[in-house]
Amino acid sequence: LMNVVCFPFQIDVFLARSLLEKLYLFQYPIRPASMTYDDVTHLSAKIKPKQQKVELEMAIDTLNPNYCRSKGEQIALNVDGTCTDETSTYSSKLMDKQTFCSSQAASNVSRYAAAVYKKGELHLTPLHGILQLRPSFTYLDKADAKHREREAANEGGDSSQDEAEDDVKQITVRFSRPETEQARQRRVQSYEFLQKRQAEEHWVHLHYYGLKDSRSEHERQYLFSQGHGLAENTELIKSPSEYLMMLMPPSVEEENDKPMAPSNVLSMAQLRTLPLADQIKILMKNVKVMPFANLMSLLGSGSDSTAVLRCIQQVAMLVQGNWVVKSDVLYPKDTSSPHSGVPAEVLCRGRDFVMWKFTQDRWVVRKEVATVTKLCPEDVKDFLEHMSVARINKGWEFMLPYDEDFVKKHPDIVQRQQMLWMGIQAKLEKVYNLLKEHLTPKKQEAQSARPLLVSGEQRVNMAKAKVKQNYGQLEKEFQKQKAEMKSNDTSGKMDVSSIRIKEEPVSDEEPMDTSAYEGLNNGLVNGLHAEDDSTDPLNGHLPGGCIDRVAQELKAFVLSTFKKQFVLTLSELKRLFNLHLASLPPGHTLFSGISDKMLQDMVLDTGCKQILVPFPPQTAASPDELKVYALWEAGDIYDQHRQVLLEIFSKNYRVRRNVIQNQLSQECGEDLNKQEVDRVLK
Repeated sequence: LMNVVCFPFQIDVFLARSLLEKLYLFQYPIRPASMTYDDVTHLSAKIKPKQQKVELEMAIDTLNPNYCRSKGEQIALNVDGTCTDETSTYSSKLMDKQTFCSSQAASNVSRYAAAVYKKGELHLTPLHGILQLRPSFTYLDKADAKHREREAANEGGDSSQDEAEDDVKQITVRFSRPETEQARQRRVQSYEFLQKRQAEEHWVHLHYYGLKDSRSEHERQYLFSQGHGLAENTELIKSPSEYLMMLMPPSVEEENDKPMAPSNVLSMAQLRTLPLADQIKILMKNVKVMPFANLMSLLGSGSDSTAVLRCIQQVAMLVQGNWVVKSDVLYPKDTSSPHSGVPAEVLCRGRDFVMWKFTQDRWVVRKEVATVTKLCPEDVKDFLEHMSVARINKGWEFMLPYDEDFVKKHPDIVQRQQMLWMGIQAKLEKVYNLLKEHLTPKKQEAQSARPLLVSGEQRVNMAKAKVKQNYGQLEKEFQKQKAEMKSNDTSGKMDVSSIRIKEEPVSDEEPMDTSAYEGLNNGLVNGLHAEDDSTDPLNGHLPGGCIDRVAQELKAFVLSTFKKQFVLTLSELKRLFNLHLASLPPGHTLFSGISDKMLQDMVLDTGCKQILVPFPPQTAASPDELKVYALWEAGDIYDQHRQVLLEIFSKNYRVRRNVIQNQLSQECGEDLNKQEVDRVLK
């Protein structure tokens, strides 16, 4: 075949053809100690040549000291039961054999060959297949079947003949329709059909010959090339250029090497070879709902938007500025529902009703659709899943936001689509006898079909604008309350000398943001409560006696929080404090306004310490997440261990467990077990 030079040796390579298309390579699993493949007895072997599937049955050495005899007896008992006959899997009442089933290790084995080196010559035989053998556990299925049979027999024995006669069930008889060509193709490509075809191929039983058998010795001689003369290998004599072409063929993708894809799947490269109308139809049929901008990006930069608009109107309808595939594209003529067998015409009407409802409202109720269309729940669910998302306790919401850009850029298209929807509405009114409640959208949603998508910055700006609008009204109410206070008798007047003005420390730190809980403060604005029976402070500042109560309440919250969690960042502490505020009743003293500075001072006053953890400079954490506070003394037996641990983390933000355990043992003078270290770390 060729001459291989391996300095300082030269090896001749020959191609052996005697076992061509007959030689297989078996890959066995790692064998257990009780099984040796060199001298094991092959009880039987069989193969399905078309599928290249092999089953081998091998005997297990039950006398091996590593073999568990009790387990083998138990498995045999579970599989065959107490009686033994010809159908028994283990006739010796002991698991004394193991079945191995093969699977293809590689689909293309043309690059593999078996080589034999002898007397300076290397003989190659191409492999016809590479099969991996794995243990087969079908005996477990047989054991389960035996168990079910025994249970059924026991249940059948307990029941009487009268009970069996009374157990009558109603049967629904359906006549199958003639199978269409499309249905037949789908059935042929289905997994069940392929499995059935594979099961129909008959097994070919084989004979196994041992390694030292004379027949094996004879067959091994076929691994050598039978003739070395040039007369028998004239086809192997090639010119240098032809030989180089054989070694490095041009990269041409063959159809056989391509993976088998489903019939309804196209790659983007294959898709762009089709006409524009077919591309749009295939995309919309698969995606169902798509904005126009996304469609243009999928079609490529060279697509003309005018041509795309002309084509998409043939296969889709405009709903809330987005394109939804037409019903007759999904349900062609002469097809039926896979769930109920309803013809395509009825399905198209039901789906058009759902699409039309989404042109009127962002929300659709499934029960209403089922009531109007009279279709089965599975078909209605398919309609809704095509274009909407289920929301708990709300209904089904259209899956895409309102595309305002497309509506502004193409008003002529929008007007034409509205006229089409008016025609569809008139047709639906005749078919379904729609009532006025079905035609009129809900009042709260009637203004616009656009979703309310507001960013965080927009929420802040809206809140500020709302405060400015309400400022005048609040000022009038405050002046009115002030005038009422002055008109009261002198006994009810407020002693101005007892009022303390709240002094905020001069700091760059911003006050704590509790705007997210604005609705939970029940009318509290800048420390003022709208209820008449609440404390009436001036300019949001509390009288002197209230400040002590605020400090006590804040201290109680900090102590209870750190008793539970021991270590908290400022960000987490603020979050827990906001949740605590939400649980308090209206008019509570903590609603007077707590700044970040007050909260941090109270944490330090309660015996906690700030741990200066050396986080890496490139961390993405916020400043509040970098401030770490810990309870220094909790009054339990782990105070000393906890302090040592906090000192360790003040030097490094990441520490190995063994370092922590060694440091705790050195500082505390005792060896901690794993459970104690886990508790301290937790």
